[in-house]
Amino acid sequence: MNARPRRSALYLPASNAKAIAKARTLSCDVVILDLEDAVAPDAKALARDLAVAAIKEGGFGARELVVRVNALDTEWGADDLAALYAYAPDAVLVPKIMQVGDVDIYASHLAAPTPIWAMIETAASLFRLDAIAGADRIAALVMGTNDLAKETGAQPGPDRLPFVGALGLAVAAARMHGRVILDGVYNDIDDDVGFNEQARQAVEFGFDGKTLIHPRQIELCNAAFLPDPAAVAWARLVVEAFDLPENLERGAIRVEGKMVERLHLHQAHRVLAATIQPD
Repeated sequence: MNARPRRSALYLPASNAKAIAKARTLSCDVVILDLEDAVAPDAKALARDLAVAAIKEGGFGARELVVRVNALDTEWGADDLAALYAYAPDAVLVPKIMQVGDVDIYASHLAAPTPIWAMIETAASLFRLDAIAGADRIAALVMGTNDLAKETGAQPGPDRLPFVGALGLAVAAARMHGRVILDGVYNDIDDDVGFNEQARQAVEFGFDGKTLIHPRQIELCNAAFLPDPAAVAWARLVVEAFDLPENLERGAIRVEGKMVERLHLHQAHRVLAATIQPD
């Protein structure tokens, strides 16, 4: 298993060439070039061109490069997807998903190997998490908590009490289908205390990482999702034990007197992935 760290996923407006260049030097695990919410209508075409240029140029090292497109029911969505058909990023993040059929429509506009990440930001999507997470092309779910608050009328604080049920169910759906799942953003850029509280909550829920709106949140986020040394040491023991020739086909083995199953190997890979630093 070749797990990737996805502790910190930074949204950047794709219309900002300087921000794209800087992203190649940041310590985030994922760079999300945004063509949607962060870009004004009159800059949509420029953002699309700059995103394609960034994909072609590369230079992001181990960072995963994802592009969030505009919805297909907007005047820009079809052109976004057409531009990414030939020059695909590591994944395409699609907004305003209501049901699994929406995923199928986006998939039909993208080259077959391109993974799709789905925004969970509509009330309807919360009742169809199983089907959305189970769609063939889905690789990750991304919580859009700001849009959920807007649509539902909720007024969440840092503890996000109104969304506790939704967050837990989204993580469960992602895990049931073996998908990555990222938490939503924290809006107060200067509130380190609030950010740390919410990031710890995301770790407790079982999220793989958190989406961010500013580079200054990256180090806080990476630290929150960094496993403790004891967990890392145990994960290495589990991986090394299953890699032994005599254990390659076994479903359960003993590691330092403890019974360990293949599901623990999967968990160990996730722990070790969270310790990898981008180039």
